[in-house]
Amino acid sequence: MLNCTKTKIVATLGPACADPELFNQMAHTGVTIARLNFSHGSVETRMQYLQTVRKAQSHYPVAVMGDLCGPKIRIGKVLDGGMQAATGDQITIQRDEIIGANGILSSNTACLVDDVQIGQKVLIDDGMIRMLVVDKLPGRIICQVTHGGLIQSNKGLNLPNTRLSIPSITDKDWTDLDWAVNQDLDYIALSFVRSSDDINVVRQFLDRRRSNIDIIAKIEMPQAVDDLPAILDAADGVLVARGDMGVEMELTSVPLIQKQIVAAAHDAGKPAIVATQMLQSMVDNPSPTRAEVSDVANAILDRADAVMLSGETAVGKYPLEAVQTLRDIAERTERYMVQHNIEVEPPKLLQLTHHRTAAIAHGARLIAKDINARLVVVWSQAGGSARYLSKNRLPMHVVALSTDAAAVRRMALYYGVMPMRMDIPRHFDDLPGMVDDLVKRFGWAQPGERILIAAGSPLGTAGATNSLSVHTVGEAMS
Repeated sequence: MLNCTKTKIVATLGPACADPELFNQMAHTGVTIARLNFSHGSVETRMQYLQTVRKAQSHYPVAVMGDLCGPKIRIGKVLDGGMQAATGDQITIQRDEIIGANGILSSNTACLVDDVQIGQKVLIDDGMIRMLVVDKLPGRIICQVTHGGLIQSNKGLNLPNTRLSIPSITDKDWTDLDWAVNQDLDYIALSFVRSSDDINVVRQFLDRRRSNIDIIAKIEMPQAVDDLPAILDAADGVLVARGDMGVEMELTSVPLIQKQIVAAAHDAGKPAIVATQMLQSMVDNPSPTRAEVSDVANAILDRADAVMLSGETAVGKYPLEAVQTLRDIAERTERYMVQHNIEVEPPKLLQLTHHRTAAIAHGARLIAKDINARLVVVWSQAGGSARYLSKNRLPMHVVALSTDAAAVRRMALYYGVMPMRMDIPRHFDDLPGMVDDLVKRFGWAQPGERILIAAGSPLGTAGATNSLSVHTVGEAMS
């Protein structure tokens, strides 16, 4: 039976799900993308996690996404475990590295004192401590504390109003990206993207390495929201990173910006992942809060292609239960959308391009609905046709076939798509028979039910999809 959700589930790897048997259960339950967070752990630990996923890939088409650290700004070391800053105090941040004490701090970013201007905000520890720049002196800035707290070593530092002159891709990122290429990862997520230039630089590197890794742009900074159309044009998908977004921008604006990003990604025909604290309470508890359930359901209603678990699966006590909860919410929400005829308009950009494959996908949406198709089967060699069909949000599942194992893994991110690696039939006319064999083996449909088949001749050629045919289950075998 077609018992998987259309909404895809991203699970972050960590010690809580490192056991191969446990991760295999998570993949069986619905995890389709495994996230390697390059901000934590050694290369050796990362390799162990990757091997865990590779074992599961023999049974499930799980993609692997590496998440680059990006230029995370941090406070330097602070004496004696921390420095108390009270509201109204003045704090100096200087260029030269020091052990912080007596109201003086340093950071890991030397240009900070040059780029920050008077009147701009300085936030420490995810905004728990807030300051305002009141003066600039050579090699240092003077800040007034507007909301105090304990400043501890190496805590994150955010500058929501400042355009920093540091590259978005750090030396560590380039090393990690090289590792990702060598290990044949499927997706790479870029942190703290500011403009499409950041994506283009990475794309050029991947092209030189002849790598097919797809690029996911993490939207978490105001500059990225401002440049969203160009970023969507350059990237292969976006990730709504609500953690730093909630610090870089007003917290109350995060839900609205999330809707804006997901809608723009849909119109551009690119997948969108919604992340951060989806089921945060399940790090310590076996069930979520009502607000978390509503948050996940609304992300799906907003047309998110995937939802992501972070600490819930990386370090939480209930990683498998968190995945099952996401699946349960997705199943109920998707069923509601079908029962109430909640239709999603096709991507606007794809309608304007007059692209042949986009037109085929749009036609498939109309025909599949008119004939009440049980499912759609597409031969999508490189994944393009599957992505176009995914963004048309068909009410039934799409089974995407390809000989390319890497393309099959990449398609694991596409909403509503069930990717499978298959050998090419000897003749194009043998495809309906292959479909019947698959239907019988997996119980996807009953004899007499209709299936829409999208393909192109010759099969196995990327971008060749040019035909739609209605097939009745059982006819090819009669």
